[in-house]
Amino acid sequence: MATINTNMAANIASNALTRNERTMGQTMERLSTGLRINSAKDDAAGLAISSKMTSQIRGLNQAVRNANDAIGMIQVEEGAMKEVSSILQRMRELSVQAISDSNTSADRSALDKEFTQLASEVQRIGNNTQWNGTDLIDGTKGASSFQIGANASQTVGHTFAQVATTLVSGSNPAAAEATDAATSGSAKEKHTMTFTDTSTYAVDDTLTFNLNGTIFSANVDELDSDGDISKITFHGSSTQIVEGGATEVVLTISGTNAAGAITASIAADNVITFEGATGHDDADFTLAEVTTFNDGTSATNMTGARGLAAGVMFADISTSAGAQNAIKTVDHVLTKVDAARASSGAVMNRLEYAADNLTNVAQNSAAARSRILDADYASETTELARTQIIQQAATAMLAQANTQASTVLSLLSAA
Repeated sequence: MATINTNMAANIASNALTRNERTMGQTMERLSTGLRINSAKDDAAGLAISSKMTSQIRGLNQAVRNANDAIGMIQVEEGAMKEVSSILQRMRELSVQAISDSNTSADRSALDKEFTQLASEVQRIGNNTQWNGTDLIDGTKGASSFQIGANASQTVGHTFAQVATTLVSGSNPAAAEATDAATSGSAKEKHTMTFTDTSTYAVDDTLTFNLNGTIFSANVDELDSDGDISKITFHGSSTQIVEGGATEVVLTISGTNAAGAITASIAADNVITFEGATGHDDADFTLAEVTTFNDGTSATNMTGARGLAAGVMFADISTSAGAQNAIKTVDHVLTKVDAARASSGAVMNRLEYAADNLTNVAQNSAAARSRILDADYASETTELARTQIIQQAATAMLAQANTQASTVLSLLSAA
């Protein structure tokens, strides 16, 4: 049917050209951006999936940076403790030297000066080791959490060691003499040290006592339900003293003291008793709290201290007996420092594996997102070539359709 007002051929060609231009425009957009999905209308479900995956990938990449930052932070801690360990080895060497009676009192005094200086350096390292302006091993950092996942609660924890020595709050006991042989005839000399119930002790705190001028240190092994000291072990001893038990430990004090060997026991909550082995008028000995750290810091009325190196801050090698106890204390501190270093090393190894795993997961997630989100250039360039050819053909057909109506004129002229 020949019509003029309605050119169906032109309409069909125009519509086909419009649809083809829309398809070609989408293809050109994909080729320009490199993305298959540029708006929700391209693939609503794919857009939602790729958005979630983008959040996951960016979170994973940040978690890798977090893990590497954590490794660097812990490396600073472990490096500081490595130097502390080297210092402790030298302190032990000095203690061994000071024991020998080939040394005069002046020699031991000289050795003790280096010993105290090294103890001061341990304290300085503990107070001044920092990462990004944050103190690490002075006791303030403590338990830390590192985010090593893209989602909440995906963390790794690490407790930073306390190398610096600090006083235990409320640990200023009154040392009282319960029985004195000088006034009671045959009774043994006995001293009792009672800690206040308000003390905030913790396991692995250090208790230090001055018996006749010889320094003894003990480790707090256990607290009871009320927070009172219930079990301790003196440095170098294999015997644990239990509250209210029959277990005692023998402590050898300096010289040939008439009181003989001293036994220590925990009589009751926070009550530590020292008793001489013999009993007569001159079998006396003294018990006192320590008064200063080895770096000169005041520790008046202090017997409880916290920190890996607490024992060496009070050790004294100016006498042979003191040096023998110092070796035991240094050995104890070395064990604790080595354990802390082992913990730091284990966490660093874990974080390295975690970072590697996060990198792999991020890489595979990016590959999965790419399959959903990114444009396939081989496919899209083929589609572009197809739509360009169709556009040219459709344009030509539209031109033909528009000229088709002119054939009606030939009918009119024939009439």
